[in-house]
Amino acid sequence: MPVTDEAVEMRAALLRLRRATGLPVAFGGLLHDARQLRIAELNGAATSALRGLAICPGNGLGGKSMALSRPCAVTDYPAARHISHEYDAAVAAEGLRSVVAVPVVVRRKVRGLLYGALRHPLVLGDRVLDAAVAAARDVEQALAVRDEVQRLLAEARPPVGEHRPGAWESVREAHGALRALAPRIADPALRDELLDACGRLATAAGPDASRAGGVSLAPREVDVLSCVAAGATNAAAAERLGLRPETVKAYLRSAMRKLGAHRRGEAVAAARRNGLLP
Repeated sequence: MPVTDEAVEMRAALLRLRRATGLPVAFGGLLHDARQLRIAELNGAATSALRGLAICPGNGLGGKSMALSRPCAVTDYPAARHISHEYDAAVAAEGLRSVVAVPVVVRRKVRGLLYGALRHPLVLGDRVLDAAVAAARDVEQALAVRDEVQRLLAEARPPVGEHRPGAWESVREAHGALRALAPRIADPALRDELLDACGRLATAAGPDASRAGGVSLAPREVDVLSCVAAGATNAAAAERLGLRPETVKAYLRSAMRKLGAHRRGEAVAAARRNGLLP
């Protein structure tokens, strides 16, 4: 079964959670329907008792965290009175006592859960809780970015057989939005994924656009040109890209020189001929 990008992100988050908190066990999963979440990833577990466990909102510690959309913790899971105990057998099989559950929330919807646990009862302090929340925030950012990529690509792709007016302008707008978003992503793999989506959009016009003419631009030069193509001034491009106007002008001059262009419009047209912009 192929490993999804979401599974990779979850595994990385669980590893970060263990390293940051010192908790020996971490596990979690993502919500794939409205009713339940399944524990799909384990890190530091001694058994497979937790794998595949279906967590429903309101049930157990994780279910409580899902229902409240906030972190929840217990010092001694088997004896905890403020949670229900549907999952005691699996928790006991793994020998867990102190447990923290943190929801992954994107646009006010719970999308997953991260857990960290000890095999002896101990109050989990603020440092542990803050580190667990930070790990969940990393997953939230990755999911939010992928959602945005899918939304933009869907908007840019008209239904099969439909050639609605302005459809290609939607592609160009989506490309510019993705290029502006990519530099703000800290995760290198996720940033590369975004830029790959930009490349697919840039060459989506057909065989002629996908044949590069030997011109290579730096990523920031493409970012600036995508803003220029959308009609942005240097000041507007600078605000969108988080750069100074003087820096935008320098990137634009460099791109124009490489493309053999003397005007902004000529540079955009040349970039499109070379498959660098849609």
